Amino acid sequence: MPHDYKRDIAVYQGGYGSGKTWCGSLLGILLARKYPGCVGLVGAKEYELLKNTTMVEYFNHLEAFGYEKGKHYKYNKTDKIITFNNGSKILFKDLDDPDKIKSLNLHWAEIEEMSQVKDASFKQVLARLRATAKPEWEDFKYRLFGHTNPQPDKGWIYTRFVEKKEKDYRIIFAPTSENIYLPEHFVESLKGDYDPEYFRINVLGEFGDYASGLIVKNFTDENIRALTYHKDVPLHITCDFNVDPMCWVLAHKDDKSAFFFDEIVIENTTTSKTIAEFIRRYPDHESDIIINGDASGDNRNVASEYTNYIIMRKALIAHGYDPKKIKFALRKFNPLIKNRVHAFNAKVKNASGGVNLFVDKKCKWFLYNIHNLKYKPGTSDIDTPTHHQLKSERESKFLGHPFDAGSYLIEYYFPVQRTDAKEYKK
Repeated sequence: MPHDYKRDIAVYQGGYGSGKTWCGSLLGILLARKYPGCVGLVGAKEYELLKNTTMVEYFNHLEAFGYEKGKHYKYNKTDKIITFNNGSKILFKDLDDPDKIKSLNLHWAEIEEMSQVKDASFKQVLARLRATAKPEWEDFKYRLFGHTNPQPDKGWIYTRFVEKKEKDYRIIFAPTSENIYLPEHFVESLKGDYDPEYFRINVLGEFGDYASGLIVKNFTDENIRALTYHKDVPLHITCDFNVDPMCWVLAHKDDKSAFFFDEIVIENTTTSKTIAEFIRRYPDHESDIIINGDASGDNRNVASEYTNYIIMRKALIAHGYDPKKIKFALRKFNPLIKNRVHAFNAKVKNASGGVNLFVDKKCKWFLYNIHNLKYKPGTSDIDTPTHHQLKSERESKFLGHPFDAGSYLIEYYFPVQRTDAKEYKK
């Protein structure tokens, strides 16, 4: 929107696939063309992010404009600078250390994934918008434009652009649906993958307060069922390994749903004792036994020459289970907790209203986690018990581990598919 301010400070906040990087890089090139001899900075928290995403878009745009390297512009790989024939320059730098850019004089700046950048870096970039403008530059304004995925908590971007919004600050919301190059079904299909709040934030591009309150959203009586164990259906043991308590959750699953029908939660125990309890309860399972869970369980420890998962396998075989029916479905590394949380919530209830996660009442501690596990206020960190709580409140020791066990299974089979839908852009 036209205005008479000397600066234009904008953030483009968009959902997945909304074209944020494409738009930002296009604007950078247009400014370099419009104001011969201007100096612009393109920054991000880490240079690798610029190299793998933003710079790719810049060079794609240059090709689309018919610009030829060596003829219309030069690129210095050492200094990471594009220099145009009209004298304009675009610098590419990481912004992790604000002091690294404090000597720059800029006419404009672009910040990739602005929410990952520290507020101190943002202020430093803002202070660098001080290069002398040429008299012949009509309608020139100092420009700072950033783009970012929507944030679950209301951090410094929300504070600066919403709560303390100055006259030359503006925010642009860009829902994924506004990308005209996406197929009609794309946005609708995401409703089945995301829970309602996650959809509102990451597809509609809105601010949220996703990190406050309970970890598990929208869990109701609809998710609690009297479930039946079937010996002729694959049985999943999903594990969190912890001496006190050891927490395993047992489940059946199909292509879209998970059914948690039992749990094994034992205090002051070992993997050997816990697998013995499983065998006691389920001595004659006929179908496959599929073991999921904590990736670190596949590592040896000082207490045993075998990994936790090898201990489980050996015990099951010793009992008489067919070795060919004992299978492992594990990630090489544990996924981020936020990825497990998003995947779990999407199965509890997705944005289309679909419910695909069910828990039996006998899963006491698993349900206790679902109803009580919280974030620390104002953060996206899980509020785990303090040392004092562990000593004085027995129940607190059961917070976290059962949820970890169950969410490992959900994230493994039903990961949230995050995409920028590049294949749909022209």
